[in-house]
Amino acid sequence: MKRAIGAVLLASLLASCASGSSDPRERFYRSLAPRANPSAVIATELAFAREAREEGQWTAFREFAAEDAVMFVPEAVEARAWLANRADPPQPVQWQPHQVWSSCDGSLSVTRGAWQGADGSSGYFTTVWRREGRRGDEEYRWVLDQGDTLAEPLAEPDIIRTTVADCGGDALPVAAAAGAGATAGSGSSRDRTLTYAWDVAPDLSRTITVTMLIDGEAEDVLTVAVAAPGGG
Repeated sequence: MKRAIGAVLLASLLASCASGSSDPRERFYRSLAPRANPSAVIATELAFAREAREEGQWTAFREFAAEDAVMFVPEAVEARAWLANRADPPQPVQWQPHQVWSSCDGSLSVTRGAWQGADGSSGYFTTVWRREGRRGDEEYRWVLDQGDTLAEPLAEPDIIRTTVADCGGDALPVAAAAGAGATAGSGSSRDRTLTYAWDVAPDLSRTITVTMLIDGEAEDVLTVAVAAPGGG
């Protein structure tokens, strides 16, 4: 009986979050739901970068990766398998977050920022973070990581910009399948106010799109296109 009552309360809570109702009781239940916390995502990203500097680049990637994490080398690979027993480079890449997008419930976030290589190269990165674990003891793990070089370094912003998805409105649709011959994947926050999709074409060019619920509508807030290796 307790389980049934709990299920009913959870369903009511989720319905109130989606409807944006002005009913005081629904507002109260909605206030109990997990909320976005971009500061926690930024802190995790900074800890990830610090771990790379202090313990080694691939050591840090293994430490912060989710079980189903994906990275591009440039083909899409299961990150944990690719990283297993991989030796750390003598000098790690360094990076800094510049921007964060978060779902309303905080279960999924995306960071974008700049990186600098030991050889003087520089570029940008995009990382998708998913909150995992039990309520009250959750932590962020990266589920998608990618980047590319840039001819000119990204300008450092005055502040790290944060954007949180709307809590009201209809849930975002599931990402459409990629074109023929592509390897693809997608993911969504628990409340479906933030989604991402990626695909790698046969020539190993790739695209990543992040979609967020803003003003009650689906809006692509980040679109990344990486050319095929060698410009092919």
